[in-house]
Amino acid sequence: MDEKGKILVVDDNEDILISLKLLLKSHVDLVVTETNPENIETHILKNKFDAILLDMNFKHDAISGQEGLFWLEKILEIDPAAVVIFITAYGNTEKAVRAIKAGAADFILKPWQNEKILATVLAGIRLRQSRNETSQQRNIVKHISESIDTPFKDFIGESASMKKVMENIRKVAKTDASVLVLGENGTGKEVVARALHRSSLRSEDVFINVDLGAIPETLFESELFGYERGAFTDAKQAKEGRFEVASGGTLFLDEIGNLTLPLQAKLLTAIERRQVVRLGSTQATDINIRLICATNSDIYEMVHNSEFRQDLLYRINTVEIHIPPLRDRADDIPLLAEHYFNIYLRKYKKRIRKISVAAMKELQMYTWPGNIRELQHAIERAIIMSEGNTLEPSDFILNPSKKSKSSAMDLDTYNLDEIEKRVIKSVLEKTQGNVSIAAKQMGLTRTSLYRRIEKHGI
Repeated sequence: MDEKGKILVVDDNEDILISLKLLLKSHVDLVVTETNPENIETHILKNKFDAILLDMNFKHDAISGQEGLFWLEKILEIDPAAVVIFITAYGNTEKAVRAIKAGAADFILKPWQNEKILATVLAGIRLRQSRNETSQQRNIVKHISESIDTPFKDFIGESASMKKVMENIRKVAKTDASVLVLGENGTGKEVVARALHRSSLRSEDVFINVDLGAIPETLFESELFGYERGAFTDAKQAKEGRFEVASGGTLFLDEIGNLTLPLQAKLLTAIERRQVVRLGSTQATDINIRLICATNSDIYEMVHNSEFRQDLLYRINTVEIHIPPLRDRADDIPLLAEHYFNIYLRKYKKRIRKISVAAMKELQMYTWPGNIRELQHAIERAIIMSEGNTLEPSDFILNPSKKSKSSAMDLDTYNLDEIEKRVIKSVLEKTQGNVSIAAKQMGLTRTSLYRRIEKHGI
């Protein structure tokens, strides 16, 4: 088997060095030998070695292995990803355990079998290459994450409800508390998640976004937990899952309400243990993530209907952040409209001067069922299609049935039960059936609102 790589062998016995060089040179690109461990740093700085074979006992201390452990520590200080394989004539189980715990990749006894040491060295080279690939992958993901993050840096909104959202972000960002972001589609749940990450102590590490609604149930474990080579037919090589890639940074699980109960159980296990087990493996891998989840579903209603595990909800919502729909923050519409107007004006190189007062009034009267995402697309389309120098109401295609109606109720009765029924129906329609938000707006508990809904047959 031919394996390309660079090897450093450090031993005070010249015969050992000669033997290992003769054995390894036909299997690797370079074999460097050294009798004096004081020169290890010079060699490492000169060459990036894939594996280092290190004697555990030098002349000063021929039995305990302390010298080898000392130089192992020095090597890992210089190169934390180094693959160090100890070789010694004085081996025992206790010494092997100490070496592995200190960071060694493996442990070989003298005299060795050539097949054994070859297999160990080649495995060490593959381990180093895997570590390099993992590091490169994390750097790429971090770079992509930062690039994607750019549009989210302008957190726009001056309404009281958005100021409350921003204040909640400020309070929780520096902690590692799990956050559940609730809001309708298009309200900016990912914006909030990225704002939390940018302001956190993990901001220098990766932000991994996983749309759980887009992952088929059969691929859930392999995507989130990873897999080993040969775990299934197409598993040609091992792959890290999203949890491992996100370790050290933030993992954002979007649309968590879409998970089936069996998948919820698997996710709960990983979160509780802070470990994942790749498909095809029995070895658990520790993970260190900041978890942010989001959903547009009424998660409490799902728990009430036994569609979402209550214990999982407790794990993911140490802090909840509710994002109001755009129709409830009409004062922010001019700010958002101007923001996207300027973005798409530059993108399409149009010479439109402004959005007219009449058009802006139309935008504020519209209920925006698609929220900010719909507003963004409406502005983009208007700029593309407009031939004038001002965007007018006619440049926007808005559903007339979604125009805001007067908030005042036309009362044709003074029956309190009937009025209560109308109010509840109106608020539920306004919140698109979200019982939790409706109850909050009416100053009721969810249980109280459910009783009234049942009472009125709504």
